[in-house]
Order: sequence, then structure tokens, then C-alpha cells
Amino acid sequence: MARIHPTAIVHPAARLAEDVEVGAYSLIGEHVEIGAGSWIGPHVVVEGHTRIGERNRIFQFSSIGAIPQDKKYAGEPTRLEIGNDNTIREFCTFNCGTAQDGGVTRMGDHNWIMAYVHLAHDCQVGNRTTFANNAQLAGHVVVGDYAILGGFTVVHQFVQIGAHCMTAMGTILLQDVPAYVTASGNPSQPHGINAEGLKRRGFSPEQVQAIRRAYKTLYKAGLTFAEARDEIVRQAQAEPALQVLADSLLRATRGIIR
Repeated sequence: MARIHPTAIVHPAARLAEDVEVGAYSLIGEHVEIGAGSWIGPHVVVEGHTRIGERNRIFQFSSIGAIPQDKKYAGEPTRLEIGNDNTIREFCTFNCGTAQDGGVTRMGDHNWIMAYVHLAHDCQVGNRTTFANNAQLAGHVVVGDYAILGGFTVVHQFVQIGAHCMTAMGTILLQDVPAYVTASGNPSQPHGINAEGLKRRGFSPEQVQAIRRAYKTLYKAGLTFAEARDEIVRQAQAEPALQVLADSLLRATRGIIR
């Protein structure tokens, strides 16, 4: 049976796995589902149509599944979905989706989310990302696998952040960041590729070198965006590691940081 502190309030209709632990003064709403092995700390609110997977840890004073901060929201039963093995630290705020998008805010597996992070409506976060303290995502943002957002990174709505990207502290993202790229500044600018992160994740020297060449194609060859994109799509036919970069360029709708 779930271990629920006597001061916590859990709606009778909420679905909690048998070994879920809920800390003091936390509130679990009617439409919430929490998977096995998860720990909900003290003073946490989990509400809305929220599904939390297995082995997650959510620390004190977080607000998970609240209605979106969107004036168009009219009470639709939109959702928040959180995968498995995530750590969500203190004072985080994750909102449900809106009917104007897919209706769901989603986070994958094995993500490390530090204090005061905001995940707005309809954001889509992949797997094994790291968000440092006070990273703030506006609505409809997409974050690829293994991305690292430095503290106080602020992301404009509809921006897409490619897989394996990294931002410095205080970065302001107004346009898309292609996969593998590091960024910093206000407004943000590219500063090479996340080579050290790629090495730690098992990319071979040959793959890293191919990604470096693709970065030069994109930023240093004097090509237009369309020309560079098409050339990287061609390069990806010979080096599969470049396909994630090519895909991020093909999806870009707000332009990319330059």
C-alpha cells in the first residue's frame, strides 16, 4: 500500500502504485496517476490530468500539472505526462498542455531537473536532459535528448533545441539551436559543438570530426541557411551521426541562432 503521510491529501480517485511515497502536506488530485517506486516529497501539489511514470523523485514545493498560463485556456482536460527515472528538484512548475496544440506537455525519461525550472504548456522534452537552476521554457518548446540548459537559460515559445546541445548560464534563446551546438549570450550565438559531451556519450573521434565539419558548413562556409542545410543532409548520407543535425535543420521554423 502507498505510504502517504497523515497530513497529505490524496483524492480517492487518484491512482498510485502500491509503493509510492507521498510526503507531508502534499496534495494529489483526482486525475493523477503515479507509477511504482516514485517519491513525492513534502509540500508538493500534483493536479490536473497528470501521469507520472516509475521511479521519479519530486522535491518539495513543486507544482506539477497546474492549468497552463495561457489566456486561451478554457478548462479543457489537457494533460501532463512524465516518464520514468526523472529527478525534479525544489520549486519547479510544470503545466498541462493546451487545446491549441497537441493538448499534452511531455517529459521523457532520466531527466535531471534542478530547482525553479518552469516547463510551460505543450513543451516536449526528450530523455537524459539536464536543466540547471532557473531554466525557463515558454510554451510549445521542444528539447532534444541529452540537451543541457545552463542556469537562467530562457527559451522563447516555439523554439526547438536539438539533441546534445548545451547552453551557458544566462542564455536567451529566441531561435532554434541545431543539434550538437553550444550557445551563449543575449541574444544567443553559436560557439562550436558540444565535443566533450559527445565523447562522454561514446561518439567516436571520426563522428566528432564529421560533426565539426558539418558545423563549419553551417556557420563558416558562407552558405545560406538553405544551402548549408541541403549540404548537411547530403553529408548525413555518409555519416549517420549527422542525421540528427539534418533533422533539426529540416524542422526549423523560427530560423536558427547565427
